[in-house]
Amino acid sequence: MPLSLDTLVDAQAGTVSRELFVSQELFELEQQHLFSRAWLFVGHESMIPNPDDYFVSRMGTDSVILTRDRQNQIQVLLNSCTHRGMKLCRQDQGNTRAFSCPYHGWTFTTDGKLSSIPGALTGVPGLNKHYYGELDTSAWGLRRVAKLVNFKGTIWATWDPDAPEFDEYLGDMKLYLDYALDHRDGSPGGSEMIAGVQKWRIGTNWKIIAENFNGDLYHDISHRSVDSIGIGPGGKGRRDPTPDRTSISFKHAGHGVVGRAPYENEGPYNPLFSNHPEVEAYYRSLYEKRQALLGGKMKVLHSVGGIFPNTSIHGRQPRTIGVFHPISPTETEMWRIFLVDKDAPQAVKDAHRHYYLRYSGPGGMTESDDTENWTYATQSCKGSVARRTPFNYQMGIGHAQPVPGLRGAVSTGEFTEENNRNYYKRWAQFVRGLSWDELMAASRAEQGA
Repeated sequence: MPLSLDTLVDAQAGTVSRELFVSQELFELEQQHLFSRAWLFVGHESMIPNPDDYFVSRMGTDSVILTRDRQNQIQVLLNSCTHRGMKLCRQDQGNTRAFSCPYHGWTFTTDGKLSSIPGALTGVPGLNKHYYGELDTSAWGLRRVAKLVNFKGTIWATWDPDAPEFDEYLGDMKLYLDYALDHRDGSPGGSEMIAGVQKWRIGTNWKIIAENFNGDLYHDISHRSVDSIGIGPGGKGRRDPTPDRTSISFKHAGHGVVGRAPYENEGPYNPLFSNHPEVEAYYRSLYEKRQALLGGKMKVLHSVGGIFPNTSIHGRQPRTIGVFHPISPTETEMWRIFLVDKDAPQAVKDAHRHYYLRYSGPGGMTESDDTENWTYATQSCKGSVARRTPFNYQMGIGHAQPVPGLRGAVSTGEFTEENNRNYYKRWAQFVRGLSWDELMAASRAEQGA
């Protein structure tokens, strides 16, 4: 029986159908209307530091090649030969002057000296003999993304040429992405990826992971054992404390954070790495630099947050980027990328790497708690009777208040489900196939555009 999109998500009542987490029909609509149009995280520039480097990433269910050409320009190309669809790059990463198909030998290049079009078809076996010189090679280059942005080292892309620019797509959520990527002394940018990319598959729907990081503090009960062990950087709890934290939802965009609203005064320095004197000295010096650079200016910070649809950003420790790649309605490939100040001493980087690994990833203690929750929640959606009972997202309904200093943002306090009501409302708008004018109308009106 066809599903009715009008009844699956009822943001006003605070209910979401379990079909969202198991339906193959909805999964295919997501690929068609959401992942083929939204801005998606593809990778980090440090994955491809040298010309001709490549890294195989994903955009929805599509495999893509993140590469740096010989003119030092970053490209994102569909990892599929235009002849018979063979996957060109089958290794996770490497370095190559051209992408050659092992099936029939078609060859593609990103070298701007050979072609002004990234991913151009430059080699066809038997072009003159078998094709009689009649194949229009200019029409059969690799599919490339419509828009691409390098935002402080992170690479984002969209397949849709009509998509709004990345800054508009983010809105004021950009402030929190800035915080995650900026140097801890307050200067713009300056972070790098360390320890590679951790990848593992989980038997869950990708949205269950996304909502977890979009602003669900209510599940902290799951982590009480980890809190009591004290895996945090100072030997207490799990992570840095976030002062004056609240849950903030960008109601028209689907983004959300658990963090601090814009503020001016940071307050006194709070020692965090008492077990690591060298690391503690580093962060104390950065606090003083930050005070000199940003004292009296408006600032934000956050512990966790989500950029719609499938990327999470952790701004404080552990400082990471998470990506939730859909594999099927009930399977997700999760990626975890760890960030640190690029110019930090090696001892600082080592201390962070050890902390990140015990916190996040497939062996991380906190992520292990989460994985069990996500897996069982998805399994519960498969039963014929269970599927008739929606999930409840009613916490804080009717109590949302604007957040001063953030356009289009609301909060109902520290614990809420407002963030995820708005997340699924945004999901439904995309899956319905609304135009970008319709998708962005409310945001543009609120921002005075």
